[in-house]
Amino acid sequence: MNRHERAEQLAKSAIALMAERHIAPTPENFKLFYAYFAGENPGVSAFIGDMIAGRRPFTPAVLVDLRQRFFTEHQFDREAAEIGAKVSITLDSVMGKLQSAGKDTEAYGRTLSAASGELGSDHSPAALRKLVDGLISATKTMETRASALEVELQHSSHEVEELRQKLEAVRQESLTDGLTGIPNRKAFDAELQKAAERAAQHGQPLCVLMCDIDRFKTFNDTWGHQTGDQVLRLVANCLSENVKGRDTAARYGGEEFGVILPETTLDVAVTLGNQIRAAVEGKKLVKKSTGDILGTITISVGVAMLAPGEKPVALLQRADACLYAAKEAGRNRVVSERELRAQAA
Repeated sequence: MNRHERAEQLAKSAIALMAERHIAPTPENFKLFYAYFAGENPGVSAFIGDMIAGRRPFTPAVLVDLRQRFFTEHQFDREAAEIGAKVSITLDSVMGKLQSAGKDTEAYGRTLSAASGELGSDHSPAALRKLVDGLISATKTMETRASALEVELQHSSHEVEELRQKLEAVRQESLTDGLTGIPNRKAFDAELQKAAERAAQHGQPLCVLMCDIDRFKTFNDTWGHQTGDQVLRLVANCLSENVKGRDTAARYGGEEFGVILPETTLDVAVTLGNQIRAAVEGKKLVKKSTGDILGTITISVGVAMLAPGEKPVALLQRADACLYAAKEAGRNRVVSERELRAQAA
């Protein structure tokens, strides 16, 4: 099979799967499922494969999260490489200017040395005047070049600073969920790893909340995806309003959110989970186009605390188990790992 035939087969497979799973045939969605069949992005292939195996729905929120999680990183790498190339060009230019300035300085030094030798000899007033005029001219030329170099270096410095700021903006964008404005899964995973390392180093507690919007798919199907996006933003705002500066609230994926709580015990984490749950339930969701009150949103929360020597992935698995238990127990509640242990005993 040649390259054209393979691409055609991949495209047909992607379109067929999208039709089977009732996924809107947009270019953005096609890109995801083409990448799944092509196998060129292991993250996309693994995630979509798990979704299919578990027969979980590809909601618009899940698809948006997929694009942001797996393709913004490649965009960041590409833009970072472009900025790095520009910085390299600017630095090469600076080095060239400095080398040129070094040669000018050497030439000026030779002029001064020659003049010093001439001043030690007997000269007529006219010869001395010519020598001094030559020194004055060389000095003025050197001052002019030095001033020009200073201006050029300042300009280059500004260019490098602008590029640095742009790179930081791109980096921040790659770590931010585009819909809700809070950190995304990539930022969550990185911060959890650092928080776990700090907790182990200092012997401090670390807890994680995993939160999921109750019956989000039904809500989406009833009121439309734009209103569903409004729900996601509402929950994200409640999380942001109820966490402290050292804590991290992030959109973990689809309608699921995570909160990292350094230096926090299980009891305090449960209290905060209930505080967030009550804050979400207390909000009235209003349809912007009509002003109609659509009702309230609820979330279920699972809480787990890092055990000594435990890896972050195990902590997340236990928090997910607690979240599942909260869903099974009727939703709109907080379940901690302590409750799960008590039920298993």
